[in-house]
Amino acid sequence: MDEQESPIFAVRVVAENQKGVLRDIATVVTTHSANILMIHQETFDSGPLAGLAEMYFEYEEGPLEHEKLILDLNSIPCVRSAELCQPFSHIYGTRVIIIGGGAQVAQVALGAVNEADRHNIRGERISVDTIPLVGEETVAQAVDAVARLPRAGILVLAGSLMGGRISDAVERVKEAGIPVIALKMVGSVPRHADLVVTDPIQAGVFAVMHVSRIGVFDINRVKGKEF
Repeated sequence: MDEQESPIFAVRVVAENQKGVLRDIATVVTTHSANILMIHQETFDSGPLAGLAEMYFEYEEGPLEHEKLILDLNSIPCVRSAELCQPFSHIYGTRVIIIGGGAQVAQVALGAVNEADRHNIRGERISVDTIPLVGEETVAQAVDAVARLPRAGILVLAGSLMGGRISDAVERVKEAGIPVIALKMVGSVPRHADLVVTDPIQAGVFAVMHVSRIGVFDINRVKGKEF
């Protein structure tokens, strides 16, 4: 979606943790004809907000007055506070996800962070998320979860041996529209990835260049190749 054509707004609501809160908030949002694009909820276990719940949602502009929406949300009895805030998509932008072994993940992240810095200093927003994991089942679960992550733009698998359930998860991530880069490694994962890269630093650079709005690299033009 082009953010310039369809501006995105965000609201953070802190409310009492009780039944019916989500229903009441959704009712107000629906009344204002706001189209919710994503939503996140959690409860606070400690700190000054312990026992309360937070709801964050992003929405497209509709035939509404944002100030009136906030007033109506704050008028809900169980709501402690509701405020407009900058959407995560404008702050953290598109996410590059790196999963695999610690040493390889660190090297891919090095390339990705350095490349993202070049783009972000020019006004883009690209963030890098990493997690070092071991074990086929653990990695496969993490790969499957990438398709559920907000704003995930590309996945890099960094390891020395990956296959089996991980390869099956790679196919599901690709079906969700998220391209996958794999390091050159033992196992079947490289045969399922969109692109195989020997140098982990270069793999991170490629990943950022692909999700960049101004980059000239398109993984679809080199799909199935190895570098």
